[in-house]
Amino acid sequence: MTTLDVKKPRAARRGLRALEPLAWVGPAIVLIALVVLWPVVEMIRSSFLEISRLGVVRGSAGFANYEKLFAEKDFADVMVRSVIWVVAVVVLTVLVSLALAQLFNQRFPLRKLARWALIAPWAASVLMTAIIFKWMLDPEVGVINQIRLKLGLIDAMGGAAADQLGDASTAMPWLVFVAVFVSVPFTTYALLAGLATIPADVYEAARMDGAGRLRTYWSITLPLLRPALTVAALINVMNVFNSFPIIWAMTHGQPGYSTATSTILMYILKGSDIGESAAMSVVNFGMVIVLTVIFLRVSRWNKEVA
Repeated sequence: MTTLDVKKPRAARRGLRALEPLAWVGPAIVLIALVVLWPVVEMIRSSFLEISRLGVVRGSAGFANYEKLFAEKDFADVMVRSVIWVVAVVVLTVLVSLALAQLFNQRFPLRKLARWALIAPWAASVLMTAIIFKWMLDPEVGVINQIRLKLGLIDAMGGAAADQLGDASTAMPWLVFVAVFVSVPFTTYALLAGLATIPADVYEAARMDGAGRLRTYWSITLPLLRPALTVAALINVMNVFNSFPIIWAMTHGQPGYSTATSTILMYILKGSDIGESAAMSVVNFGMVIVLTVIFLRVSRWNKEVA
């Protein structure tokens, strides 16, 4: 047997060993391709097609779907409202969660029970939570209106002032409140996990240096909490931007489109023009990417903590 004959099996074995990782990551790659990449490709392709309400493809539409979408009189308002919706919900969620995480990180009686209670809004169906709040805000029998009636804040008949979801000026704050209510548990637990990774001796050193609680929190806790905070906020940005059940269950984006976000508009357009709805999906997808990139740049996620 020649040296060349010996080297060939060795090279073949090395090649097989090099391909071994594919046996582990291959299924994940296939799953991502089928669940993520293929729908995105189909979404983009559909936005350039003329599709009937029954889903029959009639041919290429070029950029007609996008032109029709951008010509919608409410399109600009909806997109601006979507950004405001995301910023308001995420910022309030993070601020409330930071306070709750700091509270639940302390030792106090029934702390474990309080932590379990915090999970309830997260464990419950988002749609069911939205429906419950809609019932509570019912202009006639809602418990919130009954409280307002007892306090003399509205008349017995209520009138227009009783319908909190009937006007955008009062409906949007309630929508934001419900979105924060269902987002806080996950964010708080993510921050609690981050707090658990901060070494106790860091705080001990700060106390020895004479740092107060506020100074310690600002200079030590927040910087060391940044990785967990970044992940939690980023997930919230994507979830809130694509949020559908809360707004749809409580207002259907009404009156008019005054409480609709881009996701709600996309769903409404689906009933009349699938191609235009697909174009809205592409715009929505692009907005999520833009907001994510902006957030990552602002948060400086890849910078080392000093």
